[in-house]
Amino acid sequence: MFLKGDTMHAAQVQLVQSTFEQVRPLVEAVAAMFYDRLFAIDPSTRPLFKGDLQKQCLMLMSAIGLVVNGLDRPETIIPMVQNMGQRHVGYGVTSDHYTSVGDALLWSLEQVLGASFTPEVQAAWVTAYGLLASIMQAAAAETTGAALATTPAPA
Repeated sequence: MFLKGDTMHAAQVQLVQSTFEQVRPLVEAVAAMFYDRLFAIDPSTRPLFKGDLQKQCLMLMSAIGLVVNGLDRPETIIPMVQNMGQRHVGYGVTSDHYTSVGDALLWSLEQVLGASFTPEVQAAWVTAYGLLASIMQAAAAETTGAALATTPAPA
């Protein structure tokens, strides 16, 4: 269980994990596509990235890989995801950014997976991202002492 009442079904976890394995050999290209899309749909995110974007791409895909691998053992990833949410407050991340990131992630996965990005796969990724974003936002709210608006799952 990720949050009270929020869970992923085993089949959804398997879909996310198996499709990420398809993406894994292309992580650099996927990350580059992700950031290009993110900056195109939400230019307010560009100033949040001040360092080496190539390094950021590798960190992003590494973090996604760790989370995806732990989806079937949420107790192993929740503290890491909470920590990411807390750290992202200091980077200037807002609740609106979570929506943009989710949209860019789903778009990138769709581009790479093509026909393998079925409605079931999309729904599984939407569920996974929605749960993880909720955990990050809750941790961010604890850090700031103010609740961030709950971000709807990407479409």
